[in-house]
Amino acid sequence: MSDKWICENCGTVGLVEGNDGYFYCTNCSTRAEDYQDTGVADEDFYDKDGDARGGLYSNRHVRRGVSSAVKPEPLSQPLDNISPFYNAFSQTKTEDHNAVDAKGPTGPTDFGLDGIIELSVEDYYTQIRLRYVMGLQRLIELQCEALVRKFKVNPMICGLSATIWLRFLAGTRVFDDDWADSEMCRGRQGDTLEGYKPRANYRAEPHTKYGQRAVMVWFRSLRNTIPLSYTLAVSFLACHLSREAVLPTDIVKWSLEGNLPYFSAFLQIEKELGGPSRACPISSSLMFRPTESVPVQKLESLAATISESIGLHLPPVNFYAIALRYLGKLSLPVEKILPHACRIYEWSMPPDLWLSTNEFRLPTRAFVMSIVIVAVRILYNIHGFGEWEKCLSRKHALSSTSNQKGDLDTISSSKMRSGSEEDSGSPSRSLDDLGTDIGRNSSNAQSSELDAAELLSSLEARYNEIADSYEYCKDLPTYLQFCKDVVFAGSKSLLNDEKEEELIESLWEFYQSGKDSETAAGKGLFGDRDVEQKMLRDSDECASDGTPFAGDHQRNKTGDHSCASSQNSHGSGANDAETLKDEAIRRMKLDMEEKRFCYIPPRVNLKRFDYLHYVRKKDEGAYTYVAHADYYILLRSCARVAQVEIRCMHIAVLSIERRLAWLEKRINHCLHLTPPVVSCQYCTEMFPDAENNIGESID
Repeated sequence: MSDKWICENCGTVGLVEGNDGYFYCTNCSTRAEDYQDTGVADEDFYDKDGDARGGLYSNRHVRRGVSSAVKPEPLSQPLDNISPFYNAFSQTKTEDHNAVDAKGPTGPTDFGLDGIIELSVEDYYTQIRLRYVMGLQRLIELQCEALVRKFKVNPMICGLSATIWLRFLAGTRVFDDDWADSEMCRGRQGDTLEGYKPRANYRAEPHTKYGQRAVMVWFRSLRNTIPLSYTLAVSFLACHLSREAVLPTDIVKWSLEGNLPYFSAFLQIEKELGGPSRACPISSSLMFRPTESVPVQKLESLAATISESIGLHLPPVNFYAIALRYLGKLSLPVEKILPHACRIYEWSMPPDLWLSTNEFRLPTRAFVMSIVIVAVRILYNIHGFGEWEKCLSRKHALSSTSNQKGDLDTISSSKMRSGSEEDSGSPSRSLDDLGTDIGRNSSNAQSSELDAAELLSSLEARYNEIADSYEYCKDLPTYLQFCKDVVFAGSKSLLNDEKEEELIESLWEFYQSGKDSETAAGKGLFGDRDVEQKMLRDSDECASDGTPFAGDHQRNKTGDHSCASSQNSHGSGANDAETLKDEAIRRMKLDMEEKRFCYIPPRVNLKRFDYLHYVRKKDEGAYTYVAHADYYILLRSCARVAQVEIRCMHIAVLSIERRLAWLEKRINHCLHLTPPVVSCQYCTEMFPDAENNIGESID
């Protein structure tokens, strides 16, 4: 060992050999970077003044003709500089830490200078905490960018989401100095201190006193404190504050479709923040890839929880924009319904339109739709008068008449319309128990009844069309692309085999060719018969909903049109119409029973024409809901548009109706109040005698 080497740290002369192949100062144990114990050739021995140094390697004395050691390249950009909030989250690092990049060396370096730096506990939890927080912050930024670009949301949400996120992050206290120590002291149930041995792969990492990897303990703590689902809640909360008509159902749907970065965003985050490092050896897929979707009901409560934690007072939902959107989906007249719905909203102002931290409360969109339902019932007089049943009778009778005569007779149709109204139990012109002229009320409501029939027919016909479907359900290629980009994002084949790719392409071409051949066969050999059968099926389905029956058309097409059989055909047409009406009602009853609703026949012997309130009763421990077909058709369509279970939708309607009834009762009570007698002489009326007496007393 050379006695001429001078330590650069303390100035002591002399080295001592270590067990790791390096040499250290005899005084301060500083490692000599210029010397390393290694096997060398004979010509590499450096002999000066007859003092052979043996196998001591010095990078200052190398063989001739061999290029000098390559200088280490500059370090890549550190993790902290990626975010625009670098100053807020950056941590002070020592010079030794700057010598190692998160990705490792970016070029060849001299092995004498390539020493591995030992990481401290602070290095581990600092990098893990910083990487997780920066990843979530970048995920929120990506979501806001997608909302602005793809869905035309107000760009103001970008600034709002940043403010909400930073205030919420400060409230979690994950950047406190004692955060890591407190998490290290916590143990899981069943952990013991006896006989634990760290795994060989993680022996260099810090461990808790219970034998757990501190890296995973800190990561689980961060994930429990700030789950990935909070990013969607922050984005939704920003949309709510900017008064956008974005609902929790939209956020969840867009995230599932991949239009809103959530499930596959970990690829973009890893691309920007870099891969795992020694201080943060957790993969990006484990850290930033969700394992399940966020429930729609939970997303609204999460947004309310975040706002409550930062002391943010939220406004109610944007009723006008959401109601306008729902009316457009239902294809209902906006000019007629929306102003009345807004008046009911402004008058009642239900507290259910504010976000709540209670996850089990009915969602706000249910109460928005319930106000729309109440407005439609008032405007179209949907109070159990049997408009749907009347519509069935008119359509079936009109169908049988047209099939018998070949053309429509306006006089006979008007007679049948009046006859169907009498059969359905409509009252004659008389006075009810309140002395109201029922005939006058019926004439005033005639236009609303006709509009109600058209409205119910439209809602029933569009019930299957208004269902919200996902974008990836269009066809098989779209679904496969969705699986590739979202479901299996980042997944690669274990073997990069070209034959596997060729096999996939050949199977896909085989599928496409088989699909095209099936389509051609359907158009060729069996095309006419398939089209005819489809038309018959469609006609049968429409007949159950109140449209002309295809069987009558076929009989009129092939039957005998002689005068002798005209009376028989007339009788059979009437019987078929009644049969189809009964079948449609039977289908309606079955549909209502599946959803625990009880069908009520249309009201007869009417005495009141005001608003009809429905109730629910408890039968054998479960609630049973009663409703007329008119109200059920309206309720069913609105519940599907709002994506709420129909019974929950009915409960929301009952809540709004009770609140309106309470307000009417209170207003009526206040209007009939008698003002109290005021005994103050300055507030009562001054009569002449009283004025004289007051004047005399003053004198």
